[in-house]
Amino acid sequence: MAGTGLGGWRRAARALRAAGGGWSRAAAPGPTGRGLCAAAEPSVSYQELKDLKKANVLHIDVRERWEIDRFGKIPESINIPLGELMEALKMDPTEFKEQYNQKMPSKSDPVVFSCLAGTRSKQALGFAMSLGFSRVQQYAGGFDDWIKHEPPEKK
Repeated sequence: MAGTGLGGWRRAARALRAAGGGWSRAAAPGPTGRGLCAAAEPSVSYQELKDLKKANVLHIDVRERWEIDRFGKIPESINIPLGELMEALKMDPTEFKEQYNQKMPSKSDPVVFSCLAGTRSKQALGFAMSLGFSRVQQYAGGFDDWIKHEPPEKK
């Protein structure tokens, strides 16, 4: 898909959503929380995520590996598919580092979850909060929103 520009990425994201069983923006949460907190549905915008990345927030993309391979990723995010997330967040820190090439977040570290358009990242947020992570948020617009602003990083 090289050279398709942002329009091509948008079409690819729409096709992926259509093939994936109806992920939609309608499923994304409503109010946007500001700052990393344990609000009911904390969400960040594109610009807020860019700013948080400058502060070294851990950004976890919970899409499937094939989605990352095929469509790319948001720069500086790590991929932990949603189906692996609960187990990953319970791992021994050494095992987490070996598996994901990233320091294991503590329960008080800031973490942002993203997916394609908000549905899976909202689930990830709930999982992390249920495990006691207190500074978690989601990028509800997800990869679909990111590619409206800038091209993805290819793996």
